[in-house]
Amino acid sequence: MSRSLNVPLPKPMREFVNEQAGEDSLYATPSEYIRSLVRQDMEAKGTVVHVLTGLDDIRHDRLSDNSILDILKED
Repeated sequence: MSRSLNVPLPKPMREFVNEQAGEDSLYATPSEYIRSLVRQDMEAKGTVVHVLTGLDDIRHDRLSDNSILDILKED
C-alpha cells in the first residue's frame, strides 16, 4: 500500500532534489530519488545493526573456530 508523505523542503534542498531527477539524471522523478535515499539509509542501518551484534558477540565471548567461509557454507 503506497501512501503519500509531504515534506516541506527549503528552497536550496528542493532545487538539489530536482537536479537529481530528470532526463539526464539517474532518477526519473524526485520521488524516485527520495525513495532511493530511504532504501540506502535502511541498508546502512541494517549494516550497523549487524556490526553492533558482532561486537556484542565478541564482548560476550560468543566466538567460533570456523572461518567465515565455513560459516557461509553452513547456510
